[in-house]
Amino acid sequence: MITLFNSLTNKKEVFRPNTPGKVKIYVCGMTVYDFCHLGHARVLIVFDLINRWFKASGYDVTYVRNITDIDDKIIARAKEKNISIEKLTHNYIQEMNADAKALGVISPDIEPKATESIGDMINMIKTLIDKAFAYVGENNDVFYSVSHFQDYGKLSGKSLEDLRAGNRVEIDLFKKNSFDFVLWKSAKPEEPSWDSPWGNGRPGWHIECSAMSNKFLGKNFDIHGGGQDLQFPHHENEIAQSRCANNTKSFANYWIHNAFITMSNEKMSKSTGNILKIKDFKESVDGQVLKLALMSAHYRQPLDWNEKLLEDCKNTIDKWYEVYLPTNDKIVLDEDILSPLYDDLNTPGYIANLHQLYDKALKGDNEAKSLFVLACNFIGILNKTKEEWIEFKKKK
Repeated sequence: MITLFNSLTNKKEVFRPNTPGKVKIYVCGMTVYDFCHLGHARVLIVFDLINRWFKASGYDVTYVRNITDIDDKIIARAKEKNISIEKLTHNYIQEMNADAKALGVISPDIEPKATESIGDMINMIKTLIDKAFAYVGENNDVFYSVSHFQDYGKLSGKSLEDLRAGNRVEIDLFKKNSFDFVLWKSAKPEEPSWDSPWGNGRPGWHIECSAMSNKFLGKNFDIHGGGQDLQFPHHENEIAQSRCANNTKSFANYWIHNAFITMSNEKMSKSTGNILKIKDFKESVDGQVLKLALMSAHYRQPLDWNEKLLEDCKNTIDKWYEVYLPTNDKIVLDEDILSPLYDDLNTPGYIANLHQLYDKALKGDNEAKSLFVLACNFIGILNKTKEEWIEFKKKK
């Protein structure tokens, strides 16, 4: 029995899929205008583990992780570098894939780009306008009318009163209400645009994931996830526009959000300049060391990043390779070893089990060693041979 913490209900729940034996998962992926940082790495690793867990548990999994390849930041970065948007996004997608490979992350089953689903977004916006959940502003931008959706705020715990009083909401003279959000942006000179019933333009950010999840997983699916920073407004807005467009009582059944990475207990952010990029570690730190460090705290807890954590994980992996043996296909992990993962993916508990298995492997026979390596492989570590590990250490 697998339990997951559902951000929508704010409690742990037994996981029950829509269709027995099948799991549909959608995760908000990267906006490809820069290199991936450790916060992105945590998202990649957390949902890779969820993907692995369900597949290893015998489920037929469809895992979708999108790529945002059109966005204000992308346009600005392309201008800054004086290259085309296509070249910029292609380069950063390649870098993202290299980072994921270094971390031992399995590729999602479907990885759609936003620009490949513009027609689906336009159709969803049309539906929202027809149902009076959206309107066209005088500047030909299209806005979602938040006050028309009674359940707005249930995921994030915010109310319309909070939004009216808050200063975080963007001020736009063309909106009927300050908290309404944009679905379609009218074209600006020298920016990419697509034809639509409201003139040339491009989609707003929030509509992307609603259209793509609907396209690949249907109107209602099992799990939606992403970083904690997406809970509001992005995921809140996804729920509103998806449920209204599709006339459903539910969009995703379980919402999973991983917490932030901090440095000296301050959130890692570009504004404070404390961003650590995955690529900066590749020459000196093996990806499985980064993975172990990022799984050392429960995914719902902030992880304070520091050199001691990294050094401890390096030493742990180095020690574990002392007993490395290729895994024996006849060996199966028992429920006692796996039990922490059944409880909302408790990776610290699972790592504690790995330490115990290592102690047994150190004193035991080849079967004990093979069992230990199998248990490590289950979460994507000790995924290199001992010779490859030694060779990597020589290069440092």
